[in-house]
Amino acid sequence: MADHATPNLPARDFQATSDFYEQLGFSERYRDTGWMILERGGLKLEFFSFPDLNPLESSFGSCLRLDDVHQFYETCKSAGLLQSHAGIPRIVPPRVEHWGGTVGYLVDPDGTLLRLVQN
Repeated sequence: MADHATPNLPARDFQATSDFYEQLGFSERYRDTGWMILERGGLKLEFFSFPDLNPLESSFGSCLRLDDVHQFYETCKSAGLLQSHAGIPRIVPPRVEHWGGTVGYLVDPDGTLLRLVQN
């Protein structure tokens, strides 16, 4: 296996987090009282319990590097995520950034920012 990193993100409620990400194609692979792992293809997200997190004050974030960022964005829209620059949760459509890469943004129900970066 090649070197890799796995984001460790907060979850106020593992079931609510699992349900949210399941709509986006993730499956639960592991859960105990303090840790949960979700996977979608080659993506893996690990969550730790943080029941007192205030989503409006969260500074957690990560990048998801995707082979088809536009397809993932459409999956998010089909799941009913609000396309907006404000609110929690929400999705911001991918666009070409000043440095030439294509990036979209997803904010989950716990206020975690996931940058959706085209490989």
